[in-house]
Amino acid sequence: MAIILEKGQRINLEKSNGSKLVNICVGVNWGAIESKGFFGQKKMEAVDLDASCATFDDNNVSKEVIYFGNLKSKNGSIKHSGDDLVGDTGGDDGLDNEIISVDLSKLDSSVTKIAFVLNSFKGQDFKSIPFASIRIYEGTSTRVNEVFAKYDIANGPSFAGKVSMVLGVFYKRNGEWKFNAIGESTDDRDLKGTLSTVVSKYL
Repeated sequence: MAIILEKGQRINLEKSNGSKLVNICVGVNWGAIESKGFFGQKKMEAVDLDASCATFDDNNVSKEVIYFGNLKSKNGSIKHSGDDLVGDTGGDDGLDNEIISVDLSKLDSSVTKIAFVLNSFKGQDFKSIPFASIRIYEGTSTRVNEVFAKYDIANGPSFAGKVSMVLGVFYKRNGEWKFNAIGESTDDRDLKGTLSTVVSKYL
């Protein structure tokens, strides 16, 4: 059974049988904004969110950024499923809109932290989006073996006016990978600014 994470919760990346997760996917799912069109008819406004991640070494020096403009790391250990421009316009279909997959066994040996962030490309603020969630699962971008953990990340009052968010950080401690579920919005307006906030506050 998947762990339902709370903001700020830290967990080990291991299954209930004690084995370690190796092939991990971070999937993000979000909805479209409902508004009223002519004559009060319901209208769905597509939402373009961008999931990205950045790798860091022990000194918090950025090594690589994987996002819609750079879909995989140099050695192929991290891959992005591609840019989703609309979200779930027909309601929650339970599927991830963007997925970042990580093979921990292939990571560059200098990488000890991987930060995941979310940015609203069109500046649609998170408070107006009906739902957004993240799930961590074992498998690939096209196959879910087992959902390990999940949590909701949007639509709270603190998200009003915010268009950038730090989802969470994988970090290596004493040879073992763990996850910190951050789920905090930031005042940044783009990916570069969000990653600067990650370095200053969350690593």
